Amino acid sequence: MLSKGFEIEVYTGTPQGDVVGLSDQIVAALDGFVREPDSRNVEYTTPPCFRYERSLCDLVMPRLRLRQFLKSKGDYTLIPGSTLPLKGQGDRFWRSDPANPYHDYIEKTYGTKVVTASVHINVGISDPEVLMRACRLVRVEAPLYLALSAASPMFNGEMTGFHSTRWGLFPKTPAHVPVFESHGHYIRWTEEQIEKGTMQNVRHLWSSVRPNGDRRPYNLNRLELRICDLVSDPIALLAITALLEARLHQVIEDPSLDPLELSQLSAEDLVQITDENEAAASRSSLDAELRHWKDGQLIVAREWIEQLYGEMYAIAKKRGFSCFLLPVKKILREGNEAQRWIKMSEQGLDNREILVRSIEAMQVREDELEGQICRSLVA
Repeated sequence: MLSKGFEIEVYTGTPQGDVVGLSDQIVAALDGFVREPDSRNVEYTTPPCFRYERSLCDLVMPRLRLRQFLKSKGDYTLIPGSTLPLKGQGDRFWRSDPANPYHDYIEKTYGTKVVTASVHINVGISDPEVLMRACRLVRVEAPLYLALSAASPMFNGEMTGFHSTRWGLFPKTPAHVPVFESHGHYIRWTEEQIEKGTMQNVRHLWSSVRPNGDRRPYNLNRLELRICDLVSDPIALLAITALLEARLHQVIEDPSLDPLELSQLSAEDLVQITDENEAAASRSSLDAELRHWKDGQLIVAREWIEQLYGEMYAIAKKRGFSCFLLPVKKILREGNEAQRWIKMSEQGLDNREILVRSIEAMQVREDELEGQICRSLVA
């Protein structure tokens, strides 16, 4: 099994769904949490881990500590979703560190388009050329992971028409990112972007997937999938991760599984259809009509995922983590979080009512998992 770690961004606020900036107090009081440029969300990172059971606790336990701290400060909680949901929340920036020049640049350049909550999934791959091949494959399939995780159909008080308003609005930077042919190509391209100013630093590559490591772009040791919305149910997040891990095992073991080798399309065409697929997935998630990277043929995201799931289940079963992959079928059957919220809206609930129900469900789920699994592991 491959090592897995998560970067989790989450909003804080009231049980009524109002997002409130508390990150300065959280970071000062709790180890393991870091601030984002806007004070209304906060981030924690789980350590690299091979076992899914351990990753589950690493996801849940910091949130329980955070909830306890928030209660000590007043009637505050964690809020699901990946964009500022209620009216009057998405029209201005709440700076968490007014003296930080990089935060100043972000606010002036992007505004509240980047005040989002998401999940970054990091999977360990040590060989840089294998890592680059994995990044090529995951990049052209990244819209599928967005389709499974979409959780932001509302922004600033309105249902936007997107399933992932976050990715629909997010300013991917630089605007054009090639399919990297090799580690050397990635190094040269990154150095060029920083010299031209299209990237402020090595972290300023805001694309669906990127190589990561302790000294980017030179020393790399993991693939970082950045396209997913915040998945409030940790079991669903681990299912999406299991699908990704199985696909990575496949590409590690089979060097021919490379879009630059297998696709009938040029590298530039791959970039174009992948960008179009990401846009389609942000609008319609599992119901999006996408173009397959192999031949450009149309395929609905749900059908593509079902095909992939059939292949990946055998790989996951062989390696002992197929039980964590199974909930992907539930997402395909019942819909992702955005689709469930949209259904509630169509049934007559307003945005605040949807949030209140989802806030309660998120906490109940975490309490269940802590009681069922994490306590037994700790014991």
